[in-house]
Amino acid sequence: MRESNTAVTRRQTLKTLGAGLGGVSAIALLPACAATSPAPASAGAPIKGLAPDAALDRIAYRMLAHEPGRATGLGVDTGEYAAWRSTFGTVGEAGRSDYAASLKQLVAEVRAYPKAGLTSDQQIGFEVVETAFASALEGMALPYGDVAVGSWRNAPYVVIQNVGGYIDMPRFFGSTQPLNAPEDIGPYMSRLTEVPALLDGELDRIRNARGQGVVPPGFLLDKAIAQLESSIRSAKESYAGPLVGAKIDGAQVAAAQAERIAASGIVPALERQLAELKTQRAAAKDTAGVWSQPRGEEYYDWAIRASTTTRLTPDAIHQQGLEELKELHGRMDPILREIGYTKGSVGERMRGLADDPRYKFAEGDPGRAEIFAFINERVGWIKSQMPRAFNKLVDPPFEVRRLPLAEEPGAPGAYGGAGSKDGSIPSRMWINLRTTDLHRKYDLADLAFHESIPGHVWEGEFSNRLPLIRSILAFNAFSEGWALYAEQLADELGAYDEFKVGRLGYLQSLAFRACRLVVDTGLHAKRWTREQGRGFFVEENGSKVEEVASEVDRYCSWPGQACGYKIGHSEIVRQRARAAAELGGAYDLKAFNTAVVLGGNAPLSVMANTVGRYIAGAKG
Repeated sequence: MRESNTAVTRRQTLKTLGAGLGGVSAIALLPACAATSPAPASAGAPIKGLAPDAALDRIAYRMLAHEPGRATGLGVDTGEYAAWRSTFGTVGEAGRSDYAASLKQLVAEVRAYPKAGLTSDQQIGFEVVETAFASALEGMALPYGDVAVGSWRNAPYVVIQNVGGYIDMPRFFGSTQPLNAPEDIGPYMSRLTEVPALLDGELDRIRNARGQGVVPPGFLLDKAIAQLESSIRSAKESYAGPLVGAKIDGAQVAAAQAERIAASGIVPALERQLAELKTQRAAAKDTAGVWSQPRGEEYYDWAIRASTTTRLTPDAIHQQGLEELKELHGRMDPILREIGYTKGSVGERMRGLADDPRYKFAEGDPGRAEIFAFINERVGWIKSQMPRAFNKLVDPPFEVRRLPLAEEPGAPGAYGGAGSKDGSIPSRMWINLRTTDLHRKYDLADLAFHESIPGHVWEGEFSNRLPLIRSILAFNAFSEGWALYAEQLADELGAYDEFKVGRLGYLQSLAFRACRLVVDTGLHAKRWTREQGRGFFVEENGSKVEEVASEVDRYCSWPGQACGYKIGHSEIVRQRARAAAELGGAYDLKAFNTAVVLGGNAPLSVMANTVGRYIAGAKG
């Protein structure tokens, strides 16, 4: 059974806030939305006859017409597209169907577009569009779950511990929806009135999924229920708080209105979701893998292809993880011996290192302050090294922020990314500080390099300088593979020359990603239990118990996503070795790095083509 939904206008929403609204679905931060506000007629026109750059721009706006929330995050909901800032869009089956129809039409138009005479960048642009949209259409053809078009968060469960509007909306209103001038208040309030409908749309979807036999694992539901209860308690602060803190005329009056919307509309919608999750919990089992769901093997097959942009099978990925883990532990062993850890497996010795009080941060707020200072110092150092690694540099506005409290229990240790395309929203690294025990002094620098510079923030800033569609479309294997390659660059630039224990943290990070290949495929293809997944990390790699508890649960709700990291990193390293072998003395590390990052976020096959063009150019 597929969801059946009805679009609801903001006026209708305002009139029925207290009663609750059924029949609409997911937020515009995720796919399945079409903008209710009128876009310029040109935004929906065909690309035929347009110059290549204009055609790529039109593709971008035709996509964003279905995701106006994303347009705000990019900073492109301005001028003739300013109406998009006031809506999350039409939601539900109509919006989802419209989006799929648009993607299908765009794929056909891209395939028919004449390619003769295209520049390298333009060729990549059309290749990226075709790959991303075709993959999304495959996912949308499945009967349940959310598909992230040109992004990484594909999920079989629409509301769970790390997926859903109850998580996305507070972060969106707190850090993405503009509140810089009095004229921003209207769009803020307009979108706020849509939140109850969006939440009730998700409710319809998870009810319909349950009707198909799709019920998340009980241990994930336990987390989601606790987090939803926390979201209900903090709704006033989440939705009125940004207005209270805004120093603009009219914000305080609007804050009082926002409190009423939260109390009479958003909280009841959250409570309806909570009741449904409790119903699901009564029927749930603790089977971790998506294989246990209807068409689960088919879902996982698509999910790993979407995540890795390869045709690797689960068995091949599993074996690659085991082999790379063995190689990395072979590099860790002599360092451990040198610092006095000589007995036991690498995993056992790393567990001992994690217990060493010299490498722990203080507990509570003093430790949190220490962590912020540590990250900022390391980011400052790595920024100073970038001229040694790249021929072209960026200097993005950047800040480190703590994850919202309601998000922390189900979130990873950190994540980060570039700011908006127009620079109005800074690049950010979000750090999970529910407990300082998540982090150690020997592994936090590596995490900072991964999430910020030269990792996600650095790569994202280069993508922001590409045509709009290239800033929108991201591929998990490249994004995460590049961030792991960034960790490698930091080591090569000397980050751990005076701190060998820090190099252990870096190597353990790579080994952790190799473990992910083993555990993700173990859970979803080899029918491992949750306990087997956790145990593999702790026993084989010495990972912290607190860290892997959320990690493994994350793989259960995002099947395949964890496979992109090491697959992408290994391919970038392989392409670097290829370039060095073919070019010999003409090879230049800075030129290689610059070519790859300027080539932009792309499927791994497209990245390989970028390297091929670099090699040909270097040969002259």
